[in-house]
Amino acid sequence: MASNPDFVQYIADQCAAAGDIAVRKMFGDYGIYCDGKIFGLICDDGLYLKPTEAARPLLREVDLRPPYPGAKDHFFIADVDDRDYLAALVRATCAALPAPKPRKKR
Repeated sequence: MASNPDFVQYIADQCAAAGDIAVRKMFGDYGIYCDGKIFGLICDDGLYLKPTEAARPLLREVDLRPPYPGAKDHFFIADVDDRDYLAALVRATCAALPAPKPRKKR
């Protein structure tokens, strides 16, 4: 089941205080980016953040689960209605992730 586009936009709006948020359709669901860095996935109307030690202490509940069958575990974020909470999680996650690799020119 793919994510509802309205839900995807809601999540993007909720994370907006963290930086320049973008979503890209990927394999039927969505990757979510902040300032060009992918930090999570939106799958089946759920928000999944890449697991980092920087974000773990900020989580209200540590719920690790795969966003789709066969995927590595991500932090599942159930409380998507608190903008400040999401922005703090996104900032912490992105700070702990490496910079995106430069794209090769064709």
